Amino acid sequence: MAKIYVASSWRNKYYPEVVARLRTAGHQVYDFRNPPHGGAGFHWTDVDKNAPNWTFNEYKEGLRHPLAERQFTADLEALAWADTCVLVLPCGRSAHTEAGWMAGAGKKVIVYIPEMVEPELMYKLFDDVAGNLDELISAIL
Repeated sequence: MAKIYVASSWRNKYYPEVVARLRTAGHQVYDFRNPPHGGAGFHWTDVDKNAPNWTFNEYKEGLRHPLAERQFTADLEALAWADTCVLVLPCGRSAHTEAGWMAGAGKKVIVYIPEMVEPELMYKLFDDVAGNLDELISAIL
């Protein structure tokens, strides 16, 4: 079975179902919402309640905060551990960066598109696209 890094957004409503289905299929799954070091994952507002209103310099300093460092290390270790990335749409910059890192490392990347979004040509860089969970499970094998 695969070791899977699921890249997505905190706001993605499909994420919990994807993680559960992959585990039911027998795969090992890194869940950034429930990281191995405990807690409920990383939120910038854990660093500073005013993080959404930061200046660039405050953001740059926030990257050095111990909570940011801890979650970055956990995510990077999980990326190195995994052999497969599932990019669950819709998602943002971090998830796309993680998928790109995985592809650049020569690892399998599958884009899961549970609801159609604007077509993206550059997803051809990845190994496959799936439109439902059954297709996703088949694409991993």
